[in-house]
Amino acid sequence: MAAEIVNPRSDSKTHGAAGADGISGAEEPFDPAFALHRGGKMAVQATVPIRDKDDLSLAYTPGVAKVCSAIAENPELVHDYTWKSQVVAVVTDGTAVLGLGDIGPEASLPVMEGKAILFKQFGGVDAVPIALATTDVDEIIETVVRLAPSFGGVNLEDISAPRCFEIERRLQERLDIPVFHDDQHGTAVVTLAALRNAAKLSGRTLGDLRGVISGAGAAGVAISKFLLEAGIGDVAVADRKGIVSRDRDDLTDVKRELAELTNRAGISGPLETALAGADVFIGVSGGTVPEPAVASMAPGAFVFAMANPNPEVHPDVAHKYAAVVATGRSDYPNQINNVLAFPGIFAGALQVRASRITEGMKIAAANALADVVGDELAADYVIPSPFDERVAPAVTAAVAAAARAEGVARR
Repeated sequence: MAAEIVNPRSDSKTHGAAGADGISGAEEPFDPAFALHRGGKMAVQATVPIRDKDDLSLAYTPGVAKVCSAIAENPELVHDYTWKSQVVAVVTDGTAVLGLGDIGPEASLPVMEGKAILFKQFGGVDAVPIALATTDVDEIIETVVRLAPSFGGVNLEDISAPRCFEIERRLQERLDIPVFHDDQHGTAVVTLAALRNAAKLSGRTLGDLRGVISGAGAAGVAISKFLLEAGIGDVAVADRKGIVSRDRDDLTDVKRELAELTNRAGISGPLETALAGADVFIGVSGGTVPEPAVASMAPGAFVFAMANPNPEVHPDVAHKYAAVVATGRSDYPNQINNVLAFPGIFAGALQVRASRITEGMKIAAANALADVVGDELAADYVIPSPFDERVAPAVTAAVAAAARAEGVARR
């Protein structure tokens, strides 16, 4: 599949009533975002030529029948003689799209196309956007299971919590290909990589740190579990009602589990209470953290305020008190961007035909990503740029090696 940033079908000079700005009615100023998206951001491209009848007879009938018959006799050959082993389904129901929320499947397609071209651009992985016209958990699962024979992996995208947890878990149980909810695990991998390097820069280890996470949705839950798996000293998670703790009687099943795993210090109350003396703030919720709460953090703290477009703590405020500041934005240093993780993770998993993506594979990805920074480590450089050409190969190799070490690789 070709993922083309500039679509040859678009007319970038057209604007107005039905022009590139996408707004009907009177003339409107030219908008390059609409111009780029006209006709979509991607297209299917053949990998073999069809120049004459001989090519046609090999690519289609009668030659294709030989390959089909061979796969029918030995289904494992599908990985060698089709694109299955190198293509990912990007699946959404449009219920939690970027900062836009529940906008529906059609409106989610530009984001899913964008995800697909990032797979191609940064990992060399082909991906197909699939937006589903259902929000029912069972229907989503059954649909993906029925589509799975065409794909080597499934990337779940922008599905609202807590439904996303059940959908991912049940698909992982039913399919023998990697199923990965990037909003959870991609964010967690990049966060861990940046945090490892921030700790290294300050002469500490993860075990020395107490963290506070604002947001108990998909990303917040995954980050907290992943940091605990990686060995952080302690982490507390806050939702709109305060710290997720065992003494609360208003928790969902997911949050009750989180309360058992996190907050070893037994803190209760609002987010600000947990931030007092904390070493790390990780924001994946939006909202605004009051400056006095940031000031109350431990000396040499780290602030990863990742809400877009408005970080929970403005970088100018964070820099007054924190030794390392990261955001989700590209116009500040240390961008926590999922594109640093998911292309290489899937490329490594597909390379070895992994049956699933394990915790070990994700930790290997985070370590490889952190190691790319190397001797260049600095307060404004704890995570590499998405455009650093070393990133995807490093993550791919580390994930493939981890898959073999954990026994989930099949080649």
